[in-house]
Amino acid sequence: MVTLKQIGFGYTKRQRLFDQLNLELEPGKIYGLLGRNGAGKTTLLKIVAGLVFPRTGESTVFGYDSQKRFPACLEDICLIPEEYQVPAIRIDSYISLNAPFYQRFDQEKLDWLMNEFQLERSQKLHQLSYGQKKKFLLAFGLSTSARLLLMDEPTNGLDIPSKSQFRRVIAASLSSEQSVLISTHQVRDLEALIDPIIIIDEGQIIFNRGLQEISAALRFETLPEIKENMQPIYYEEALGGYPAIVPNTQGKQSRLDMELLFNGVIANRKGINESFNA
Repeated sequence: MVTLKQIGFGYTKRQRLFDQLNLELEPGKIYGLLGRNGAGKTTLLKIVAGLVFPRTGESTVFGYDSQKRFPACLEDICLIPEEYQVPAIRIDSYISLNAPFYQRFDQEKLDWLMNEFQLERSQKLHQLSYGQKKKFLLAFGLSTSARLLLMDEPTNGLDIPSKSQFRRVIAASLSSEQSVLISTHQVRDLEALIDPIIIIDEGQIIFNRGLQEISAALRFETLPEIKENMQPIYYEEALGGYPAIVPNTQGKQSRLDMELLFNGVIANRKGINESFNA
């Protein structure tokens, strides 16, 4: 579905953001793209969407060169950005102007999502709150039925009930031929939704694993203390003990702590990845 080969990119010649970055996305999955501030998560989404062009390497989507922006490719991509400006028009006008660009736009799905998010077609977009605007853009994006959905921080601006609602409608409205790439800092909002997990750092994809693979190799637990004979791959100090990542040598299942995993990969990339080869 998406193939990035040897991608090199920088907004200036001196500052290289990506260096020989490689990534492949398959249909039927909801990928979580994690990284520190400035790691290039938003830029990566834009490269896939054909909004910025790599200096070196290739970005192909459905077999098309993404930077050439062929209409047959664009009608199957929907990008929901973190920062956006909406026109001063009614929701129904926005739909009538933009829905024709997507060949498989689903009006019934949109009606269902609008009802779920408590939105009315007669409302004016520019008069909605930030959270309501985000809900509408999510509803519209899901209704495009695009085979590739790119979402940049989709839960920002949503209250707690709306975040639960978001997870529910995402899970209920996707088909097996669709793929979603979600860039987020809010890992706890999406723990039950994203799989696989991709982590980007220092211009490279440094981690790309599915949940089942992670659970088989790693165990997440809180240790009462850290002794000399203990060798956790990564741990943090917290109230009540030490949240830690340890090798899953006994094959026991544990609840995945995505925030702890992210911190562990950033702090001890080699140790984490070696656990999968043990």
